[in-house]
Amino acid sequence: MGLCSITTALFLRQANRMAMAHWVTRVDGTIDAASVVEGAVVIEAGAAVVRSRLRGPLILGKGVVVEDSYVGPFTAIAEGARIVRAEIEHSIVLERSRILHVPQRIESSLIGKDVVVCASEARPRTHRLMLGDSSRVELA
Repeated sequence: MGLCSITTALFLRQANRMAMAHWVTRVDGTIDAASVVEGAVVIEAGAAVVRSRLRGPLILGKGVVVEDSYVGPFTAIAEGARIVRAEIEHSIVLERSRILHVPQRIESSLIGKDVVVCASEARPRTHRLMLGDSSRVELA
């Protein structure tokens, strides 16, 4: 990943953090009774939170589904994305992306449009990556 791409990603996350610093809660979507919400959250129409914990400030765009997951502060999840059995914070997830059954917390990340991040049940345990130009991945 070039220096310009890294700088852009850092700038976007910092701008996101500054924009959210003074938000107040607005819920136009649904939160089930088994979920916990702390801090300022914005949940757009059609978004659904099921058996999850939200810790704001954060925003869930239209039609976002968060299920059996944790979404932490300074996170923006764009329209149509799904977070299922995963944890994420200090990150931006763009339209229609899916984070599914990821066993480790994702943090300080920028995830593009129509991306799928998921755990593999294959043995032996391996990482399978399909990355576009100028991508960067850090594996632990």
